[in-house]
Amino acid sequence: MNRRKFITLVGGAVVWPLAARAQQTIRRVGMLLPAAADDAEFQARVGAFLEGLQQSGWTIGQNLQIDSRWATTNAVEIRRHAAELAALAPDAILTSSSPALAALQQATRTAPIVFVNVVDPVGSGFVDSLARPGGNTTGFLLFEYSLSGKWLELLKQIAPNVTRAAVFRDSGNPSGNAQFGAIQAVAPSLGIEVSPINMRDASEIERAVAAFARSANGGLIITGSAAATLHRDLIIELAARSRVPAVYYARYFVVAGGLISYGPDFADQFRRAAGYVDRILKGERPADLPVQAPTRYELVVNLKTAKTLGLEIPSSVLARADEVIE
Repeated sequence: MNRRKFITLVGGAVVWPLAARAQQTIRRVGMLLPAAADDAEFQARVGAFLEGLQQSGWTIGQNLQIDSRWATTNAVEIRRHAAELAALAPDAILTSSSPALAALQQATRTAPIVFVNVVDPVGSGFVDSLARPGGNTTGFLLFEYSLSGKWLELLKQIAPNVTRAAVFRDSGNPSGNAQFGAIQAVAPSLGIEVSPINMRDASEIERAVAAFARSANGGLIITGSAAATLHRDLIIELAARSRVPAVYYARYFVVAGGLISYGPDFADQFRRAAGYVDRILKGERPADLPVQAPTRYELVVNLKTAKTLGLEIPSSVLARADEVIE
């Protein structure tokens, strides 16, 4: 089964004829995702997850049923969908982002949960430790907070004249404030003054960027969060309109026209999560599966955007790039 066919099956519960069900036991896997169902980036991630399950011997309609909930980033919807999935008593649940994981843990302490794209799961109280998660939850952390400081270093490398940086953060998410704190910690050594831009809604983002861009020598950093994913097109547009260099945490921003990104391979995390779901379906406990860090990071540069901004990307940066878009 190819990825496109896989993806068409994840808009909700998949129902199959009784004759097919009788052939073998159908295991039930839930998915709680902080995106819209037509979000192409998340569809690609889900495709990687389902391909990983197929490689482990799980086939939708034969021995697997998927119940998916696309909750966007709305807190009320996330809690509602988390409760719905918990009520189904699935054999395992895949989720992405700290708010979605928090909602699921409030909804169930028994259904096994595998998370991806969560920053600092220990500090957030989601697991006891990385080596021994405990409880019903394990998964794959997004990155260490120290990565956030590297975004500011990268901004200074590609735009040496930058003395001010506005940091996009999700102020409602503890990891958003922590990422901002890590950036603040390295700012003095780089001679850069940093200030936050909250991402509560589009109008707030537009006003903040407009005010920031009125002064010279500025740059933008977009930290990792579901809110940044939701507003990504707007953020890229505002950076281009204001002619301000911006560093992003994920490749898909750069593919869509952003300048440069450094961060984990998100599809790879979903693919690896399929391995944990497979092990849980075969009898292992989340408490015994250690939380894992990313194994693949990628640096992506958009030279067309750099040219538009009048920037010349240093050869040292281009030499390290995993992908250069021209």
